[in-house]
Amino acid sequence: MKTPLWVPSEKTKRQANITKFIDMVNTRYGQEIHDYPELYAWSIEHIPEFWAIMWEFGGIIASRGYDAVVDDLRKFPGAQWFPGARLNFAENLLRYRDGHLALIFRGESGQSARMTYAELYDAVARLAKSLRELGVKPGDRVVAYMPNLIETAIAMLAATSVGATWASCATDLGPQAALDRLGQVEPKVLFTSDGYFYKGKHFDTLGNAAEVARGIPSLEKVVVVPYTTAKPDIRTIPNAVLYEDFLAKESGLAIEFEQLPFDHPVYIMFSSGTTGKPKCMVQGAGGVLINHLKELLLHTDLKREDRILYITTCSWMMWNWLLSSLAVGATVVLYEGNPNYPGPGAMWKLIEEERITVFGTSATYIHFILREGLRPAREYDLSSLREISQTGSPLSAEGFEYVYREIKQDLHFNSISGGTDINGCFAAGSPIQPVYPGELQGPALAMKVKAYDEKGDPVWDRPGELVCEAPSPSMPLYFWNDPDGRKYREAYFTFYPNKNVWRHGDLIVMHSDTGGITFLGRSDATLKPAGVRIGTAEIYNIVERLEEIADSLAVGQEWRGDQRILLFVKLKPGYSLTEELKNKIKTALRTGASPRHVPALILETPDVPYTFNMKKVEIAVANIINGRPVVNRDALINPQSLDYFERILPELQREAR
Repeated sequence: MKTPLWVPSEKTKRQANITKFIDMVNTRYGQEIHDYPELYAWSIEHIPEFWAIMWEFGGIIASRGYDAVVDDLRKFPGAQWFPGARLNFAENLLRYRDGHLALIFRGESGQSARMTYAELYDAVARLAKSLRELGVKPGDRVVAYMPNLIETAIAMLAATSVGATWASCATDLGPQAALDRLGQVEPKVLFTSDGYFYKGKHFDTLGNAAEVARGIPSLEKVVVVPYTTAKPDIRTIPNAVLYEDFLAKESGLAIEFEQLPFDHPVYIMFSSGTTGKPKCMVQGAGGVLINHLKELLLHTDLKREDRILYITTCSWMMWNWLLSSLAVGATVVLYEGNPNYPGPGAMWKLIEEERITVFGTSATYIHFILREGLRPAREYDLSSLREISQTGSPLSAEGFEYVYREIKQDLHFNSISGGTDINGCFAAGSPIQPVYPGELQGPALAMKVKAYDEKGDPVWDRPGELVCEAPSPSMPLYFWNDPDGRKYREAYFTFYPNKNVWRHGDLIVMHSDTGGITFLGRSDATLKPAGVRIGTAEIYNIVERLEEIADSLAVGQEWRGDQRILLFVKLKPGYSLTEELKNKIKTALRTGASPRHVPALILETPDVPYTFNMKKVEIAVANIINGRPVVNRDALINPQSLDYFERILPELQREAR
């Protein structure tokens, strides 16, 4: 019998949003639902009814109601949600316009700012007017290469208020990595900054911004936000203007929210770029909105009086998710910089000072402070904190136990997992259920999640592939530049050819005793050190430009509760892997991509495995390195290349202990 780490009190359960939601479902549909498992079962058996009542519970603002919830759930992909509805994404996030704090900004170097909902509405109105005057219209793309600033949030809201589609990445990405993402979508406007601070150092990014701007011919305007300097010199950036000079001067403007279909594109999110340039996943405004409201209201139990902080950048979907908290009327805290600067207690000091109630972080962060021996409960006033949300990569059972032992005994530890692909969760927490070590509390509502074995049969209590057996509103509308939908279908729907299911690429165990889910990591080749998705192609594109390198292969190894990157290089004749060459590789990756792309180990390999159609086979090597079987040797043109990795495995395993 498993022992829970936390059991919610009767008061917690009584006051939870999800309890009110259950009452609403029971009244409306004549049900007798008492707990989360019963609600979940109802939600996947009555998917249209669930989303209909979620629309009402979330108070979605629309100028025209919907004709149906969904046209046909058998169309997977391709189901059309809420046809007939007309709404605006930003209008729903700006429904509050009062003196309540909307945004708090805190930078690692001491900068801070605060903005009320009334001030936020006014700032968005001014920027929206400027975008309209520039000619930005529904369907145009507005993008950002920005730190996590209040201006980044304002720019997203202004762009989506006029019906533009938003895409963003953080300034810690190198210019080529940013171009690989933002350049594909042919934006009309780019928001960028003069630099950022990280670990106490100032990084000037005006040169990178100029390189990105020059690489995107479609750009008509580059708006530069001063952050690290008061008056940056922007003369090298084509079509550049400072943010304050671009902003309309009038105050008290009304925003003309473009009323658009439910599936009007609101976000373009980027895949990790494992097999080439990152895929551009186009997501609908209504789908993202209603899914985020479900996760924030029901799974996170977010309320207007909450202050929510997530350690994220605008490269990660958790930034988009966090900003949807505005639709609940909560106060969103934006942190920019290293969360461990000037020391590992930085975030706990911030939680104490700003009275944070919901703190979001990664498994990597929790494992780090655990190893550092940090004891936040003893060193900081955490009386405001009622929930920690954790995502990014799987957290060990030890990490769960540490949270309750050293941070706070009475809080909801809400471990969640999903993907950029759906801008949300397949598995999530519930404030009315117990928390067990190493387990997410269960599948997210209306997400028909299963674990499949290799044959496509559901399995319990042993590892299987995470699949979703039914559509949900926030799944991508389509991929950019994928007119026949082939890339989209191949990404999720062809792994089990005889099943019409979304296969996500995570290995999970679904527990029959608790209903919880343990995540074992990615089943594909995506790297996720520190919970940040990194595509191997981003590494290859830089490393293989070096004159010494003939070929390379990058894989992730489970390491001390996280994942570290191992880079194997095949050298050209006449070269050897000296310390000098290793440093050259690391420097190239740090400057050309980001510090997160730098491998923990660089090793020389005699050969790199390839398929018959000449694709590198990272997953076979990752399986070997992590002690899993290799099942696809016959698909390799050079299966003997795996011998080397099997030979060095004992040494790597000794290091991993």
